[in-house]
Amino acid sequence: MRASKLQLVDSYVLLKDGEAWLLGSHITPLTTASTHVIADPIRTRKLLLNRRELEKLAAAVQQKGYACVCLSWYWSKHMVKCEIALGKGKKEYDKRDTERERDAGRELQRAVRNKGKED
Repeated sequence: MRASKLQLVDSYVLLKDGEAWLLGSHITPLTTASTHVIADPIRTRKLLLNRRELEKLAAAVQQKGYACVCLSWYWSKHMVKCEIALGKGKKEYDKRDTERERDAGRELQRAVRNKGKED
């Protein structure tokens, strides 16, 4: 964290047994902090939340089908904090529309590029 070597790309928060766990994050340990103990950079980490926050997140995840993800890390005095958000995945028809728009954009770019080469 101090060396800014962390990735939150595929990380998510798992709510299990009244606790929150961060899975899938890659946090490279600081080499100068400990030379004899090598910590696993992708280990599961426990997040400290109060009971009200946990209940609110658990209800949203179970009832509404949201996913709980970590957006960012930051320092607050001497503590490291994790910003958590609820997100909803795309529907299947939304994905098809996005792919169609992306393909149309690619075809347009190819046509523009090929038109420039012909001149």
